[in-house]
Amino acid sequence: MDKKIPIGIIGATGAVGQRFISLLARHPWFEITDLLASHRSAGRRYGDVVKWILPDPLPASIADLRVRQADAGEASARVLFSALPASDARTLEPLFASKGHYIFSNASAFRMDEDTPLVITEVNPEHLDMIPHQQKRRNWDGFIVCNANCTTTHLVGALHPLHLAFGVEKAFVATLQAASGAGYPGIPSLDLIDNVVPHSYGEEEKVETEPRKIMGDYADGRFQFAEMTISAHCHRVPVVDGHTEAVSVALGQSVSRDDIIDAFRSYRQLPQTLSLPSAPDPAVIVAAGEHRPQPRLDRMAGRGMATVVGRIRPCNLLDWRFSLLGHNTIRGAAGGSILNAELMAYWGRL
Repeated sequence: MDKKIPIGIIGATGAVGQRFISLLARHPWFEITDLLASHRSAGRRYGDVVKWILPDPLPASIADLRVRQADAGEASARVLFSALPASDARTLEPLFASKGHYIFSNASAFRMDEDTPLVITEVNPEHLDMIPHQQKRRNWDGFIVCNANCTTTHLVGALHPLHLAFGVEKAFVATLQAASGAGYPGIPSLDLIDNVVPHSYGEEEKVETEPRKIMGDYADGRFQFAEMTISAHCHRVPVVDGHTEAVSVALGQSVSRDDIIDAFRSYRQLPQTLSLPSAPDPAVIVAAGEHRPQPRLDRMAGRGMATVVGRIRPCNLLDWRFSLLGHNTIRGAAGGSILNAELMAYWGRL
């Protein structure tokens, strides 16, 4: 890339907005020029208004940027990453798209809309071909592309290699989701310490439906959902980062444990072949040992962008079962949107 592409972040002061900044501050293709937040922060130095919660320090060049007011709908950069809550995204993302901005959204507001690409870059890059249809239907010069829910992202990261190799007919998943998935300050500590909180907020519905859209087909301006059934039980646990998921699958053919391991280890898709800057290679890592993966040990695999699987064994209910782990705010949130934008930039569509 000869010249860096200017980009902005909507919802820049929140937990996901900060993660976008940490991943984009030294990006080889993108340059942060716009930070947008509420009217309370507008006009002030970012470093003066943000409560920085990440371990890596806030870069001085970013701290000195002046925050713009998000609901004014103005940004100098055409490419914008949205870290907005779904309720705000429903209003603000179309506002920016109607003004010609390219929105890469982490919000759930438009994920399941019939004209919105919901993309995991390894899995369904062809769904980005929906963008011209979205623009025509909504009379936009810009567009909205969504990344998946954080739990969905790593579930699909493990299911897709199996689906390509053998066909996935059914999946059962029980999740143990990190506290950071609820944002900051998130769930009160006295609710979460010494406790497991069954997840509400529509999380189970997202995990049961988003994978079917992502792993489905696209043709002629329409999405066709994958023919599979998913049952999800979601829980919040006292872990800071890293979602753990216990998965059982029914496959379309009889396979061995070695077949499943080969499917995971040979899984290499478009982001890897193109060597996109944020692409993990490998995308799926098979953990060694009976007691892996674990959040503290494995969440930063592939710089937080890979899905780690382990404990692959026969299932008494379906065919096979395994554990998986993935970083929820890196690949499961900001990193997923960034990888989508990198592919669009590689194609010359930004």
